[in-house]
This record gives sequence, C-alpha cells and structure tokens, in this order.
Amino acid sequence: MKAYLDLVQNVFDNGVWKENRTGVRTLSNFSEFYKVDLSEGYPLLTTKKVFFKSVIMELLWYLRGEDHIKWLRDENDVHIWDAWADEEGYVGPIYPVLWRRFPMVKAEDGSVYKPLGSNQKKNWQYEEFDQVQNAINLLKTNPNSRRIVVSAWHPGLLGEMGLPPCHLMYIFNVADGKLNLHLTQRSGDIALGIPFNLACYSALLMAVAQEVDLKPGVFAHTIVDAHIYENHVDGLKEQLKRKPKKLPTLEISKKPIDELTFEDFKLKDYNPDPVIRFPVAV
Repeated sequence: MKAYLDLVQNVFDNGVWKENRTGVRTLSNFSEFYKVDLSEGYPLLTTKKVFFKSVIMELLWYLRGEDHIKWLRDENDVHIWDAWADEEGYVGPIYPVLWRRFPMVKAEDGSVYKPLGSNQKKNWQYEEFDQVQNAINLLKTNPNSRRIVVSAWHPGLLGEMGLPPCHLMYIFNVADGKLNLHLTQRSGDIALGIPFNLACYSALLMAVAQEVDLKPGVFAHTIVDAHIYENHVDGLKEQLKRKPKKLPTLEISKKPIDELTFEDFKLKDYNPDPVIRFPVAV
C-alpha cells in the first residue's frame, strides 16, 4: 500500500535518532499523517504478510471489555499481548476496559460531576460507561454530531496499565452517507504496530458502518511520535523495494458488533509478499 510505504520513507528521510524506555533507539519523526479510502480495498499490507487472524482477534478482544488476555492467549492462541501481561495474564485497564467500561463516579440523583467547594452530601458510587455503544447510538440518532469520540486515555490509571495506550483516541465522522474514522496515536512503531493499527481500525470502521447502515469511507491516521526501531531498519528497507499489489477485500457478516466472531470476517484475494520478521521492543 503506497500510503504506508510513503510513511516509512518519510520517517527515513526526516527522522532523528532518539533514546527511549526500551533501550533500543529509534529514528523518530514528529506528527505523521496518512489516510486511505476503503472503497479501494481492505488495507492489509501486501509488501509483507500481516497475520489477519491476530488483527481480528485483537479487535474482538478490545470489544470484550476485559482486563486480561486469557481469552486472547489461552482460548485463541494469539500471543501479541503476552509481553505486557503479568503471570496471570492481566494487563490492567487498557483498551478493552476503557472502550467498554470507562470508569466514572455517579451520584444517586444522576450527577456525574461534583463542583469544587460543593458541600452537597451525595452518595458517589463507581459506575462504568460504554463508549463504543454510545458512539453507535449517536451514529444512529445524530450522525452529524462532531462528538462521536472514543478515548482510551485515562491519566489517573496509567500506573495500573501493562502498557499505556498508544492509539489513544478515535473519532467517527459521517459525510455523504459514508462513515469515516480518524485515529490519533501518541506513539507508533512503524514496522510492527502501524500495520496492525491500520488493519484493525479499518475493520472496526467497516463493522460499525454495517451496523448503522452507512458505507465505509476513509480511515485517517495521525501519529505523534512515528518511529522506526534501529533493529527494524534493514527489514523496512527490504519492504521499500517491494511493489504494492492489489488490496484484498474484507466481507463482514451484518451483525451487531458484540455478536461478531472471527468466522464472520472473510478475507478474500490476499496475496502478500513473504513475512519480514521484526523483534518486539518491550
């Protein structure tokens, strides 16, 4: 896919070397952006093989609202989150929890905010807010809203997370009968993470579009710190030599997102170049 290869080349051309928490330095560029039109095909990279099952299982895991990887790892043999889980498989309140069970407090009268200096005596209790279902409800009832936002960033819980969210916020936008999605990412591993993010959120866009009776539109992606790990340089240079092929297609069963299983996602005509192995920096 040309947009991805252009992203790689731009980081090579304009990035600066930086140290980071992993101990493997990165070639990093500030504020990269690209977008893809899903009418041209499902954006699963063809210049290297991307493991489709892992992409979709990760998306389905996000939608489950869990704080552990037991379903992902033990029941479905997908290990992409193993490095950030504890011995029992817990990763803390990351994407699944914040998407589906965002923590909030609420009083018995429905209040969710306690004014500073207020002496009102209310019984404040912990509740959870389903951001994904709220977004779907808004798309059905008020599709022109500019507030259809799902946030995975909770500053107060960062210390409880196995890995603070990299792709931290996405926004739905409807125009001309099409559903678009913009993803904001604070930190993006160009070789390993970005191909997964691109494919995962495009599949999410397509699944939600079906549920709200819209056509898939554009996936747009802003990456604040777009970086290439030093031990990924050779692999990405090899990938740049390869010519993108025709994108595959993805068919998704028309079901509510909470009823979708892996078998409901049918990938067709995917003929990628061979795998390029990239080590994970933890």
